[in-house]
Amino acid sequence: MSTPPQSPQPADQPPQQPAPQPAVPSQPTAYPYPGPQSAPPGNFYAQPTLVGHPVQPQPPANPYTQAPPYGPAPAPPPATGGGGAGRAVLWAAVGAVVASAAWAGGVFLLGGTGGSADLRGYSAPANMCSSADYSSFKDEYTQDDSAPTRTSLKDQALDESYCSVNLKKTGSSYADAYLYMQLDLHKKTDPGPEFTATWKNYGDSHKDYDVDPVEGIGDEAYLVSQDTSSGSSSSGSRYATLAVRDGWVTYTMSYSAYLSSYSQDKTPPALTDVTDWLKTDARATLKQLRD
Repeated sequence: MSTPPQSPQPADQPPQQPAPQPAVPSQPTAYPYPGPQSAPPGNFYAQPTLVGHPVQPQPPANPYTQAPPYGPAPAPPPATGGGGAGRAVLWAAVGAVVASAAWAGGVFLLGGTGGSADLRGYSAPANMCSSADYSSFKDEYTQDDSAPTRTSLKDQALDESYCSVNLKKTGSSYADAYLYMQLDLHKKTDPGPEFTATWKNYGDSHKDYDVDPVEGIGDEAYLVSQDTSSGSSSSGSRYATLAVRDGWVTYTMSYSAYLSSYSQDKTPPALTDVTDWLKTDARATLKQLRD
């Protein structure tokens, strides 16, 4: 880094020495303890001296005996007696206890963190494909899927098991339809309100779907279906989902078939048959997964 040029000194003059800087007195501070570089309190040279007698140094002031920088702390109001301050402190303490008790009671009654999950004895299997019942579909789709897709999740808030199966008729090289099954154990929050809002109003958020409540399965169940094939096997699709909630446990079972001129399946099952199969197999699966 470059430095500014210095003014040249005349050759016949000695170099100038910088003028001594006046001593800077120590700055006052509110910190009660002396700093490691600060001098003892008091001005040593301001004390009177006698000729022939050395000055006796004064011991440093004890920081623990000094008054706090902001003055003495105010005394607390009396806890007893007829003073208004005492009553205010007492009522503040009582109010805090009552508020805490009300909060704890509200959490328990509303099923928050203080309540326990209503799992109804269900357990989420590690292999949903081998634990779920979908035998009603096997008369129509006779070929087994040799490599179904399955996943599972274990967490403090949620246990989940999922399975996806390719449904094939006899002689088919590729899937003619698809079946999805998923079980969720909600261990921290009640899924009821959101489950109802999602499935009961499914037709409001998805155009051209039929939504029907189903009795006798869990606490509530909804059947969502759509058929765009119009009776033709060369175009459109057929779709149906049965969504069930039993306590804090939810189960969905979905069927879908996509028809085209390239599809090998020219005679897909009627949607009414599919919805009956979903109801039968969902009941059997939930029974199997309950301890």
